[in-house]
Amino acid sequence: MKKFSALYPLLTAALLLIAAFLICFGLANDEFKRVLSKAASICLECIGIG
Repeated sequence: MKKFSALYPLLTAALLLIAAFLICFGLANDEFKRVLSKAASICLECIGIG
């Protein structure tokens, strides 16, 4: 188990970089607008308005 302890910080950093890249990619493609639109329509359908 000791040999894997050196990989944890590297794996954590790699996952954080990938997550940051994917967030920036989604923001650049206006994905947040699509997600917000779908979430609002689902909420309205749940309460019977939309």
